Amino acid sequence: MRQSTYLKMGLNMLVHSKLRSWLTIIGIVIGIGSVVGILSLGDAMQEQVQSRLAEMDLTKITISPGYTKASSNMPGFPGMRGSSTDAELTDDDIEALQGLDGIQYIAGQISGSESVIYAAQNATLSITGVDPQVWKYMTTLKTQSGRLLEPADKYVAVIGSEIASGVYDQEIGVNQVININGKAVRVVGILEEEGERGDRSIYMPIDGAVNLLDDAEEGVYDSITVKAKSEDLVDGLMEDIVDKLMVSRHIIQEDDRDFSVTASKSMAESVTEMTSSMTLFLGAIAAVSLLVGAVGIANTMFTSVLEKTKEIGTMKAIGAKNRDILMIFLFNSAMVGLVGGILGDILGACVSTLFPMLGLQMMRAGGSSDIYLAPDLMAFGLILAVLIGVISGVVPAYRASKLKPVDALRYE
Repeated sequence: MRQSTYLKMGLNMLVHSKLRSWLTIIGIVIGIGSVVGILSLGDAMQEQVQSRLAEMDLTKITISPGYTKASSNMPGFPGMRGSSTDAELTDDDIEALQGLDGIQYIAGQISGSESVIYAAQNATLSITGVDPQVWKYMTTLKTQSGRLLEPADKYVAVIGSEIASGVYDQEIGVNQVININGKAVRVVGILEEEGERGDRSIYMPIDGAVNLLDDAEEGVYDSITVKAKSEDLVDGLMEDIVDKLMVSRHIIQEDDRDFSVTASKSMAESVTEMTSSMTLFLGAIAAVSLLVGAVGIANTMFTSVLEKTKEIGTMKAIGAKNRDILMIFLFNSAMVGLVGGILGDILGACVSTLFPMLGLQMMRAGGSSDIYLAPDLMAFGLILAVLIGVISGVVPAYRASKLKPVDALRYE
């Protein structure tokens, strides 16, 4: 027989067993739709993460007061750090690190929240004091208007986009004056929208900030930021920083450490690994539906063999070979998978468009929340469905091809 004959007879078997075939196809549709939809979500998450990482400075290392084992086990997540001591970071720590190879810039910073008044309106906002000598070389923030801080600045500020246009009734522009803790501060720059808490932050020279923030002390920092000369040096530099501070702070045992060292690079690696693991986990759950669909196809094919035993006997009696019977049933199971794959791709596309509507927005801060279903992902879903159909139909098709004509014709 020719392949067109196999296709015609396989399609005929599919059409004449409508209810059973469509119940089987539904299982494939749900499985393929789930896998395609979840993988498209995972692709969007990874693309968003990569775009964020591209904007990050992966050469940045942050030193914070306080240390627990949780912080050492979760590099890159300073939020896991807890401090049970009153440890402080000071100018002595910066001086101790100055001579380390691999450091391009180093600076301390302080932070806090203060009352900020503008146009007779009051708001409590986050204020960060930075070293204007090096801050513009260490930050990835960009201004949409105005400029960044300069070495000669003191009582001036660079503000986030939301503070400029969302916190007060009147919009704050460059060269406008805000009042922080009773002190007039001139705005010299407005930052581009970041989509994070930085949009509600105020940055000013540390010399001015130390006089405006409560509990701030000159020469004492909430954190110290180090910029490595290259990304490749970060891991080694982190170890050198720990060793150097252990010596300069007269710490002998690891349990007595009173500081934490984290890196943007570690955070990026952790987030990428977590995203990949989440996508793999969700895909594995969706794959269970495919297993159920495969069992359904096998069951349908076994039933078809039993129902068409006499027809198989007749075909063999008039000259059909074992290979012909095998190919007819394989074409039938492949078409079940093909139809399920096509409808599954359509379902997956619908699921992908629903994710943003359900609030699962992957992109923020001016980015797109659309989840794009790539053609290669749809092709993967279609090929997977056909393969499942063929594999599930191999055993029933083989059994059908091995039936003896006499036994098949006598079957009741």
